[in-house]
Amino acid sequence: MDIDAFAREISAGKPVQSLQMTDDRWPEMDCEGASFAECVFERVQFTNPVFADARFANCRFVSCRFAHGDLSGAHFDSCSFAGEDGKRSSFAFSDLQRAAFKACDLSLAAFDRTELFAVEMQECNLTGAQFTKVDFSRALSRKQIETRARFDACRMDLVELSEAKLPGCSLAGSRLREADLSGADLTDADLTDCDLFQAILDGAKLGGADLTGAEVSGLNLTTLADFAGLRIGDDQMFRLLDAMGVSVRARQR
Repeated sequence: MDIDAFAREISAGKPVQSLQMTDDRWPEMDCEGASFAECVFERVQFTNPVFADARFANCRFVSCRFAHGDLSGAHFDSCSFAGEDGKRSSFAFSDLQRAAFKACDLSLAAFDRTELFAVEMQECNLTGAQFTKVDFSRALSRKQIETRARFDACRMDLVELSEAKLPGCSLAGSRLREADLSGADLTDADLTDCDLFQAILDGAKLGGADLTGAEVSGLNLTTLADFAGLRIGDDQMFRLLDAMGVSVRARQR
């Protein structure tokens, strides 16, 4: 199918089924609100793509790169962005505001200088993913900034989120083993039932964060920039004190 015919089908609202592209560049066309299912893209360069409010179901993106793309409001359901031989798919200088990823494989994916306000990731594999100078916020006025993001029940081992600004956001139920959260702002964040085993939290802000039910073994509160108002359960108190070198003994009567 030539590009003009392909563009006409998308403009007519027809879903794109089982499309395959390899070692190519995505053509310049407006795919806002388009629907893709069971498509495979291998080593495809998506430069300035327009996929606002588009829907992707069971699609594969193998070693693909999205640059300066509009993917705001796009939905990805059971899609894979895993690369070949450790090569990653990447999003650079793109708009992913309000985008949603459900049960997607984003292992080793790279998000570079990308807008991620109100992004939602549910039950996704983000092992080894890198978030570099991304923005989870938007300015409502010169003095008012709103931050919103959800990572619910995601696998985020070894993820790179150092210096990330995620106040009030949710990472509930996610596994963050050996994740780099150094310098991250997690003030008032929902970290309930997270696995933070050996996560790097040096200089992180956890003031008002909810860690109830989280795995906190090894978390040394003295390395945090702030932990005032941190919420934990009774069973976590002794593990946190132990990590700080405090020995808790029952009083002899």
